[in-house]
Amino acid sequence: MLVRSDILTAADGEPVAVENPEGKGTALIICEHASRRLPARAGDLGLGAAALQSHIAWDPGALALARLLSKALGATLVYQRFSRLIYDCNRPPESIDAMPATSEIYRIPGNESLSTAERYARTAALYVPFHDRISQIIAERATRGQDTVVVTIHSFTPVYRGKARAVEVGILHDSDSRLADVMLARADEETAFLTLRNEPYGPADGVTHTLQLHALPQGLQNVMIEVRNDLIADETGLGVMAGFLTGLLQDCSAALQ
Repeated sequence: MLVRSDILTAADGEPVAVENPEGKGTALIICEHASRRLPARAGDLGLGAAALQSHIAWDPGALALARLLSKALGATLVYQRFSRLIYDCNRPPESIDAMPATSEIYRIPGNESLSTAERYARTAALYVPFHDRISQIIAERATRGQDTVVVTIHSFTPVYRGKARAVEVGILHDSDSRLADVMLARADEETAFLTLRNEPYGPADGVTHTLQLHALPQGLQNVMIEVRNDLIADETGLGVMAGFLTGLLQDCSAALQ
């Protein structure tokens, strides 16, 4: 059984990474599903190589896209350094999806029958440091009078449970739709990508946890962006998508000032 001190070793490094910490842009870019890496002591959770490379382990292309947006917007970027299979940092500890026993068509043996102690250990080692760091960054920005717009970046698979998804970009929000509303209106004008509200997921699916935790209580502008991962599978696609989203975020967040 893994206990708290066994989750990460010194060789694994920290659970959270921050890039461009002194960024002057208003956006704070967050990527919860940036990596498919598992802590060494977690092994492979009973999964084969194909599953560990698939979208169930991470959001392919999301970190690369987030980095391009960080550079274009002069934004600080915060991302999780380990796979969502060990802990999904966009889910609260009480959620069954925080440490899922199944994902799409895959069983995850290493997450089955976790004890309360094991769930606590993962929460303490991965979830708490990740969200504490985000809270710290937002507080530091507020202290120096720097506005913050919370932007979370995700990707989704074009085919899920055998069903193709037509949506190309999802603009997601929880109870605060200010930024999402303006972005969707602007996206309709541009028609570069099929861009829909709260697709392919929405608040009812439990995907807006980071927004609920860090943006809603403080009244910060916020949005969650989902991009179909086949559109960001190479440098050309990443560049096109980064340009599209950079324009939306710059124009729309400025319009709400």
